[in-house]
Amino acid sequence: MAFKPNYRHERSERARSKAAKAQQKLKDREEKAALRKTADPEDGTVPEDGAMPEDGENDEGTPED
Repeated sequence: MAFKPNYRHERSERARSKAAKAQQKLKDREEKAALRKTADPEDGTVPEDGAMPEDGENDEGTPED
């Protein structure tokens, strides 16, 4: 015979999973913010992920007219 469903346990597992996902998302956002803060726009150095376009270029990386 199968066990009867334990809805409270299932709900707590979903809540735990949701909280872990939210915590990971917050951590990722904080890391990206830290990378943006360390980039020096005057020097032209940009993090490897290319978060900011260099001076004289638009978002696509082509020179502005």
